[in-house]
Amino acid sequence: MKVNHYNLLMLVFFISGIAMAQQRSISGSIKDNKGIPLPGVNILIKDTNRGTQSDFDGMYTIEAASGETIMFSFLGYITKEIVLNNQNIIDVILDEDVSALEEVVVVGFGTQSRRKITANIASISSDEINEIPTPSLQSSLTGKAAGVQVTQLNGKVEGGIKVRVRGVATISSSQEPLYVVDGIPITNADESINNSPINPLIALNPNDIESIDILKDASSAAIYGARGTNGVIIITTKQGKRGKTKVSLNSSYGISSATNKRDWLNAEQYVELMTESALNAGFSQAGIEGQFDFYANGLDWRNGEVDTDWQELALVDGSVQDFGVSVSGGSEKTRFYMSTAYNNTDGIVRGNELERYSFRTNIDHTLSKKFKVGTNASISKSIIDRIANDNAFATPLQAIAQSPLSPAYLEDGITPNNESTEYYNFLGDEFNGSFKTNIWRILANTYAEYQILPDLSFRSEIGYDFLSQVAERFSGSLTQSASVGGFGTVNAVQTEKYNLNNYFTYAKRFDNTFDLETTVGMSYEDSQRRLQFAQGQGFPSDDLQTLNSAAEITAGGSTRTRFNFLSYFGRATLSIADKYLLKASLRYDGSSRFGEENRFGWFPAVSAGWIVSEESFLNNSEILSLLKLRGSWGITGNAGIGNFASLSLFQGTPYNQRAGLAPTQLGNPALKWEKTTQYDIGLDFGILNNRISGEIDYYEKATDDLLLNEPVPGTSGFPNITRNVGEIKNSGFEFVINTKNIVSSDASWSTSLNLSTIDNEVTNLPGGDIIAGRNIVREGETVSSFYLVEFAGADPANGDALFIRNTVNADGTIDRSTTNNFNEASRVIAGSPYPDLIAGLTNNVTYKGIDFSFTFQGEWGASIYNNGGRFQSGNARFFDNQTTDQLRRWQQPGDITDVPQARLFSTNGQQASTRYLQESDFIRLRNLTLGYTVPQEVTKKFYMERIRIYFTGFNLLTFTDFDGYDPESTADFNGNSNIQVGETFYSAPPAKTYTLGINIDF
Repeated sequence: MKVNHYNLLMLVFFISGIAMAQQRSISGSIKDNKGIPLPGVNILIKDTNRGTQSDFDGMYTIEAASGETIMFSFLGYITKEIVLNNQNIIDVILDEDVSALEEVVVVGFGTQSRRKITANIASISSDEINEIPTPSLQSSLTGKAAGVQVTQLNGKVEGGIKVRVRGVATISSSQEPLYVVDGIPITNADESINNSPINPLIALNPNDIESIDILKDASSAAIYGARGTNGVIIITTKQGKRGKTKVSLNSSYGISSATNKRDWLNAEQYVELMTESALNAGFSQAGIEGQFDFYANGLDWRNGEVDTDWQELALVDGSVQDFGVSVSGGSEKTRFYMSTAYNNTDGIVRGNELERYSFRTNIDHTLSKKFKVGTNASISKSIIDRIANDNAFATPLQAIAQSPLSPAYLEDGITPNNESTEYYNFLGDEFNGSFKTNIWRILANTYAEYQILPDLSFRSEIGYDFLSQVAERFSGSLTQSASVGGFGTVNAVQTEKYNLNNYFTYAKRFDNTFDLETTVGMSYEDSQRRLQFAQGQGFPSDDLQTLNSAAEITAGGSTRTRFNFLSYFGRATLSIADKYLLKASLRYDGSSRFGEENRFGWFPAVSAGWIVSEESFLNNSEILSLLKLRGSWGITGNAGIGNFASLSLFQGTPYNQRAGLAPTQLGNPALKWEKTTQYDIGLDFGILNNRISGEIDYYEKATDDLLLNEPVPGTSGFPNITRNVGEIKNSGFEFVINTKNIVSSDASWSTSLNLSTIDNEVTNLPGGDIIAGRNIVREGETVSSFYLVEFAGADPANGDALFIRNTVNADGTIDRSTTNNFNEASRVIAGSPYPDLIAGLTNNVTYKGIDFSFTFQGEWGASIYNNGGRFQSGNARFFDNQTTDQLRRWQQPGDITDVPQARLFSTNGQQASTRYLQESDFIRLRNLTLGYTVPQEVTKKFYMERIRIYFTGFNLLTFTDFDGYDPESTADFNGNSNIQVGETFYSAPPAKTYTLGINIDF
């Protein structure tokens, strides 16, 4: 048969034309079941490679033919398939897939779904932070994240807080994590003038927080390179949502008291002990009674006319008042969130108060389908009535050293008694002095984001952090400064930080199998600090408290300093078939703090994961819903040193009223980055449709090139020089398990338990031991181990204090015999200030309108040294009041006790030894909340969407064998010390607070 080629060709064109005619443009919108547009939805013609994505407004356009099936898929939503008939416009509503809805985690310069994360990141959601008044932002982390230790130094309202992520990775450099708020690495330095740290995050309103993500391992933290060694805490504030405008009101009021009070001698017991102590030391009965007469200041102490409880004067009942309003909402183009809040806290330490005002506005606006802008900004003012630090007689808690025979006030009942007290009466400062600190904090970040291509976007951010702290202190004519006619101090600090981030993000899915996302960018940071201070004395009146009224300006000065960071970074994540996961990042950091030749450093990281449960042999399992293996490796850095540590410095100094220069620092141009290499192996699991889920991790982090202040020969004219020497290692296991015990329409009960072990060791210290007070840094031991003589109780024969020699015998053994000569005993490693096990347990229960939650926190393995114990529990060496355990002192031969004989003005066991070292293990009910939400059929009658009434308690119970004030409270003057830590010294316990509150939504 002969074929007509011309006719055949025409037939092919005709059939093709029919096929092309069948394809047409289909468009529409994609929204969730709340009417909110969904950008980035994958739209695919089934069984073809033709596809597209919805834009920022949820709009899409695709070519399709009748009879073809259009698939709409989006993470966390049920995929919908629609067979095309004659429609040209198809509007789609996607329903949430509750079983597959994945948590989104902020990872720094982007986000990622929890399921595909290959690093170790702990997250705290707004549900665990909002609508519950918390003492501080950091306290909301306590007990909630494995490997994260949160410790409040003491019970002062502004008290500093230490956060340790996976142990201590450095010695002389900064041990604090990097805080990033809405993309801005914020200033975290303490600017206190009295060596008593102020919490640098005190200005933030916890109700503004949407989420807190803690980057713990190197794979996650390395994107912040030079400052990721101690972990990164990313704080994201709330954004508005499209839809109806929502107004929320939160108000609460609480009362506070000290979590613990100690038992001190009353007047009768005090007279008994001090009389015996004086007689043992050879003083006469008449002599000691004369001393008692002096204390009593004319009152009859023999008949009980005076019995002052100084502890009750120092630790008082406090209160906490919170009020906040937020407004949020948005349209298709603009979303907004605004809030204002007020906090007024009367502390449990007399004279200590805090007042804070804050305002925030977050706005996002879509200019076009490709271009959007936004800003996050907050301003706050904090006013703190401060008290002296722990190591000053003017601090209230040191009043416990006063004799109970001394009246607190003179006969008029108003004037503080300084005539017959053993030490200065702190009440003089309360009534005749002032110490106020005003803090202004501004945080702002403005961004612009442009969608260059469907898969490529560019984002530019400009951040600003301003901290102004002005402290004014005045001590009048009835205080310790009476001899100079009053004394005044003014100290003003302003820190400004500018941050610029520019980065590209490329995200694309290939062949419905490969998900690739890459981020490449740069960051620049400039920080400037200015300080001015002045001091004066001689004031004509206590009512004139500014330095303008001082007769003499005794001191004054100003300083300026500055540092910069310049960084380039890149990150790539690849998901293959949604089960094989890879991530790599690299950051190149430069800092002005280091020598010119070593100014820049490389910080790489890689990680991988395998979602085993997606494999064919497990994906149909009715028991195992998730099994993911992951591992990571990376290097992070630390730059927490002085701004000019690599330079030799000079400072202007007067000499015989002439200007001159004096060297102040020995430079080290070879100074370079302190680097930490970290490994992490982890397993994530989910059982029974994630009714049971959790994580198991093991990590090792080793820091080398430690930045240490190493001693140099005195002939150099300098005490030390900053060098890179030494190594330190941390390792541990982390275990997290979450259970959904009850899940129903009326009730739910979930539990979360985390356990972490921390093993810290100094692995290399070429310069030898570093000793600071009672702490030591020694190779082979934990950083800042306690280094003390070992106490052995009282000699039953004569009441002498005994100590274990711990000297080396000729045969190399240790002599464990006892001696009453302290100088014959050697110091030994006696404990660690850091726990080796921390844990947290949280339960959340709801039943209809009732909600109930609580968190227990526990720490084991740490110890605290009571440096005030030599005065407080010193078997009456001085006239300081004593703890009641001193009543079991040695009194006669044969007495078996750990309290030596009382001997006035004689040293008998008050030396620094393990007598004042105690384990600080504890379990604490950190918070408890019980709430009730009024049914909507009732609230709608009052034009309200929701009313919730609640009770919250903080630090309600503490289970511990520690007999001091609190197993967490440590000396505030140790707050900025890296080596001398774990010490308490008249340190106030935290507050126990009971709060009633109400949440209302309109």
